[in-house]
Amino acid sequence: MVAYSCENPPRNMETPLSEEPRIGGTLVWYASICLRQVWLMARCIDPDERNELLILGRLTDKTSYSRERHNISFGDNRFDIAKKDGEMLVVSEIKKSSKSIRAAEMQVKHYLYELRKSGIEARGELLFPHERRREPILLDDDSVQELEEIYVKIKMTAKLSLPPPPAKNRYCKNCAYSDYCWS
Repeated sequence: MVAYSCENPPRNMETPLSEEPRIGGTLVWYASICLRQVWLMARCIDPDERNELLILGRLTDKTSYSRERHNISFGDNRFDIAKKDGEMLVVSEIKKSSKSIRAAEMQVKHYLYELRKSGIEARGELLFPHERRREPILLDDDSVQELEEIYVKIKMTAKLSLPPPPAKNRYCKNCAYSDYCWS
């Protein structure tokens, strides 16, 4: 997972954003898990950098598939790996586990959609090195519709003056933002 970067974060958290959030893969990932995370990330409030699972995820990304080119920027997105397979571009996202596979799928589909909007057809894959597993990801019309709905949710959430109330889900226990919700 890559930290979302903001050039000019708002100074007052209770002020709605004056512009649309830049939607990258991390915001799509968060929107698939918790809208409170979206609100915090849209305001450039980073997760706890000391969170063990966040550290492990970054370490997994850094040490896995070392022969591949990592962290390729494309617009507001950063692909873990991008490579050619014949004539086809393949965008890969490395995850430490498949626990949040649905959010990871939407993140990769977002990348594929952004590439398509720029005239680049690609396919995606999720890589789970600790599980020795690879999941192919394709973008279809249903996925595009679902992404458009996620983008609306992200924009609406980012415009809120206050964050959505905390709502317990199965990801809260290990969340790097848990201090913002449960302290």
